[in-house]
Amino acid sequence: MNPSRAFLQQVFLALVVLVLPAAASFAQSDPAKPLRVVLKGHDPVAYFTESKPVKGDPKISYDWDGERYLFSNAGNRKKFSANPERYAPQFGGYCTGTMAAGRRAEADPEAWIIANGRLYLFGQAKFKEIAQNDPNWLAGKVVAANQNWRAKN
Repeated sequence: MNPSRAFLQQVFLALVVLVLPAAASFAQSDPAKPLRVVLKGHDPVAYFTESKPVKGDPKISYDWDGERYLFSNAGNRKKFSANPERYAPQFGGYCTGTMAAGRRAEADPEAWIIANGRLYLFGQAKFKEIAQNDPNWLAGKVVAANQNWRAKN
């Protein structure tokens, strides 16, 4: 075998040995993103049926619209799966006020209101109180949040 050809083969082999592991690590560097658990794991149906936030069970879950919902019991999961738009929180469970400002922030599951049959959440309890006492404030936030939510999704 020609010495220069043998040298080229060794260089090629060395490159293959160096590049293959790097290629494999690139392929694995973007694993499937885990689903976000909405409402910090609280049962969305319980807001409607029990009028309070109830922690869901990770064993009783339902994936919808690219996110995961947890439920306190199988009956609530069944209700949600039959009509998710009825029970799912508005704006993916993010804070209505920050969504109105064009940002996403996780809401406090304890700071919520049901208005016009829809579940809205807020980052702090004081905003729940404002929403309960001033329907015009809530309506304004909902209009702005809807516009920003559509733009981001």
